[in-house]
Amino acid sequence: MKTATMNVLIADKFQAWGIDELKLAGCTVACEPNLHGDALRDAVRRTGCHVLIVRSTKVPAQAMEDCPDLGLIIRAGAGYNTIDVEAASRNSIFVANCPGKNAVAVAELTFALILALDRRIVENTLALRDGRWNKKEFSNADGLKDRTLGVIGLGEIGRAVARRAQAFEMKVAAWSRSLTSEGAAEMHVRKCDSPAEVAAHSHVVTIHLAANADTKHIINADVLERMQPGSCLINTARAEVLDYAALARVVRDRRIRVGLDVFPDEPAGGEADYRAAILEAGGVIYGTHHVGASTSQAQNAIAAEAVRIVKVFMKRGVVENCVNVAADTPAKSVLLVRHRNRPGVLAHVLNAISVAGVNVSEMENTLCAGLESACAKIHLDDALSDAVLATIRDGHEHVLAVSQMKAK
Repeated sequence: MKTATMNVLIADKFQAWGIDELKLAGCTVACEPNLHGDALRDAVRRTGCHVLIVRSTKVPAQAMEDCPDLGLIIRAGAGYNTIDVEAASRNSIFVANCPGKNAVAVAELTFALILALDRRIVENTLALRDGRWNKKEFSNADGLKDRTLGVIGLGEIGRAVARRAQAFEMKVAAWSRSLTSEGAAEMHVRKCDSPAEVAAHSHVVTIHLAANADTKHIINADVLERMQPGSCLINTARAEVLDYAALARVVRDRRIRVGLDVFPDEPAGGEADYRAAILEAGGVIYGTHHVGASTSQAQNAIAAEAVRIVKVFMKRGVVENCVNVAADTPAKSVLLVRHRNRPGVLAHVLNAISVAGVNVSEMENTLCAGLESACAKIHLDDALSDAVLATIRDGHEHVLAVSQMKAK
């Protein structure tokens, strides 16, 4: 009997060696960069893909509807705000990401912007290109040693930035929901109780937060107005976490210098006409084209992780780095069924549960060494009666033992 292949659609640029790896693993791969809107939806349906891999391409709800084969969307990067995760969950489609693989690249760009602002690299270069020598003007720089870098968000990227700041002999103040006093002491950073406290104590503030409902505009006027006049703000995370209208005001009123890699309403493609409103605010604002993760090292690491996720999914049906698994289930009971590894046993168990009108929340069947026996662990929305337990235990010759316990 021939095993069906796994169809993979890559809707962005992807490393050629990664495509070859997927093919060697037995996948049928379609690589169609720059798919958007209806074109993405049509390609998902046309290719019958089981796995969709994207980088910057947005995946809206309509790209998932009437696509029964699609079971997994992989964001080849850390953030997944470009994917309608709620729609994916409604359609029983898992979403996975590749966290931490671009941390070094983003940390490097963060420090490039910090150094460029401090030493006014852009203005230096423009003056020289205009034929003007102005050493007197451009000799004025604060320097980084003994200054305080405020890090808002201490995931992989935030920690990578903190380590680089310490290499520059900077002090580090930080806030993260998960940061404990013990963790702060281990990383040699000052623990702050809020982003506003970070802003008040820092010469440079850098943002490293994921974009979600809890972080939308978390860096708002209250935070920005705590920053010291003439200090710097860096955002290489996501535009959604920063209130850009409030930022424009503090650029004018408090002479805040800014380095941005992300902007509201960025173009979806690699090239487009685009004018970021924040760049009209005046003052000193440096910008890059959302290229924080765009180094060959980072892209190779991300591609390798995406390929690994596909291989695990093919081999075991497990989605690693899954971002839309329910944190809690309504399960009230856990049924353990020890059984011989024979056809029909699980069908017998599940039929008895179905007749009892009880829903299965989760289940797994773990084989013992030698493959002669296994144990099924089934999470149920309600407990089974003694009569149903007896039906399961006594109704099939290969059921060895049945027990039930409360779900934690």
